[in-house]
Amino acid sequence: MLFPTPRLSPDDERVLAEIDAAREGLRLAVRSTPTKWTDGLRRFLTADAVAASNSIEGFRVSTVDVADLMDGEKDVEISDENREETLAYQRMMTYIQSLHDAPDFAYSKGFLNALHWMLQGHRNSPRKPAGRWRPGAVYVTDARDPSIAAYTAPPAGDVPDLMAELVDWLNESDGSHPVVRAAMAHLHLVSIHPWADGNGRMSRSLQTLLTARSGILAPEFSSVEAWLGRPGNTWEYYRVLGDRGSTYQPDQDVADWVRFNLTASHQQTQSVQRRMERSARALVELDGFASREGWDARVVTALHDVALTGRVRRARYQHAESLSVQQAQRDLRDLVAVGVLRSVGRTRARYYAPGDEFPESALEVARTPFSLVDPYKGSA
Repeated sequence: MLFPTPRLSPDDERVLAEIDAAREGLRLAVRSTPTKWTDGLRRFLTADAVAASNSIEGFRVSTVDVADLMDGEKDVEISDENREETLAYQRMMTYIQSLHDAPDFAYSKGFLNALHWMLQGHRNSPRKPAGRWRPGAVYVTDARDPSIAAYTAPPAGDVPDLMAELVDWLNESDGSHPVVRAAMAHLHLVSIHPWADGNGRMSRSLQTLLTARSGILAPEFSSVEAWLGRPGNTWEYYRVLGDRGSTYQPDQDVADWVRFNLTASHQQTQSVQRRMERSARALVELDGFASREGWDARVVTALHDVALTGRVRRARYQHAESLSVQQAQRDLRDLVAVGVLRSVGRTRARYYAPGDEFPESALEVARTPFSLVDPYKGSA
């Protein structure tokens, strides 16, 4: 038995309508923005989702370090464990993103287990097998006292039938809104807890996949994983899951879970909108700066990355502008020579950060925080 999808309140319907309108606006904005700039935002948002979802499980890597790893950088100063977890999750997320418009797609037990292998294969062991249902009991322990089981998942013997029911549910539309349906998929999977490890990230990824396959917006712009990874939201996430009870009790009203996820979708969409606006404003400032200095317009790509993320690496700039290694190095050295950038680190670990002559107006645009509105309260 799975949780029944709750009836939506008038407030829920209003929030869903606002999400739809905002995402349609984002879709049109992305279509009208040069690919070079939206690609940078896609990269950042994917890195942010990976960093946030992993941080919920205790693997802490900054968004900018995740982005560097995604670009193939080897000399990123993080632990081997965090590197492995980041790359595994990024590979799985990249695959999930590629499925947003895949034809002839269907969910299956094998598909879900394959995703789990992508996430956990590097940790495969007899006690915690990757890509296979768990062989025994599994517990979610209390964050403050690991001797207390905050949640005990259904018996291992029930998992195959519960997952068969979930797969059938995933493949048969029930007419609910895609955002609601994605939230329910997350709840179903995390409550069944079918694997020995990685259940939280798998459940959040499944939510991302369902949202993306609704066709409204590309997965990079619609995932709520980054929102869930904000510390205050993470604790609320645990709380609302904890309200489901300490054992699997699917015959209950989960309207609060749906409302929590509608808030997440609404505020994450707000966040993406603000980031797009900020990116565009910084670009205007940097275009004007480069023009006044008489530089080639291509250097704006490097300056834009530095303004928005705090740094740029040679390989990233080279790839973005289709340059040779020598040309990319020359451009960055020239920017260092005039004090616009400063070089940090040596050889392959080198990156470039704002120098004393970096345009302050662009940094101010990039560093000014934005606020988010609670769609149910009308304030941040």
